[in-house]
Amino acid sequence: MKTLRSPGLAAALLAGLLATLFAGCTGMRTVTSEVSSFGEWPSDRKPSTYAFDRLPSQQALAAETEQVEGAARNALQKAGFQPAAAGQTPDVLVQVGARSTRAERNTVWADPLWWRGSFGYWRPAPWPGAAWSMSVRSDPPRYDREVAVLLRDRASGKPLFEARAVNESGPTSDTTLLPAMFEAALTDFPRLGVNPRKVVVTVMPS
Repeated sequence: MKTLRSPGLAAALLAGLLATLFAGCTGMRTVTSEVSSFGEWPSDRKPSTYAFDRLPSQQALAAETEQVEGAARNALQKAGFQPAAAGQTPDVLVQVGARSTRAERNTVWADPLWWRGSFGYWRPAPWPGAAWSMSVRSDPPRYDREVAVLLRDRASGKPLFEARAVNESGPTSDTTLLPAMFEAALTDFPRLGVNPRKVVVTVMPS
């Protein structure tokens, strides 16, 4: 028995599949961070259980600190760590932090010579000559963001591993940004590398 296939139907199915794949790819984006890491994590020590350890200042800002800790959880899991169960003594204590600083880029003092303007020539008849023109460009603000992770041995309190990730980008409330930065900070755990080094993390939109 012969199966008849419609060329138009096959083309439509192929176009739909390609559109779906393209939509999935366009939904992805990358977050680039500069990462620096330090420490003396023992080569024979495996990642195990952890608990967050808050500084007094972080305890005073419990809600904000909980958000930062939540952003770091997936990165810790990818590095091989699991949260200690209730009543269980953790193997390591983890301190995390995050900061964001707005950097204004649209002031004339940022570019005192040209004032982010432009110049050109005009020749209105009958007085040929040159003249200056000024245009002002308003750039969106930029943000310098940084996350930090510190792993301590719970029994001795000795710092074992420290990593920081720095990112510069525009204003965003995207909740994938901080998790991507923490993932970048722990990408090479427990290996150390060149400081700083660029780490690119691909994320899906929230």
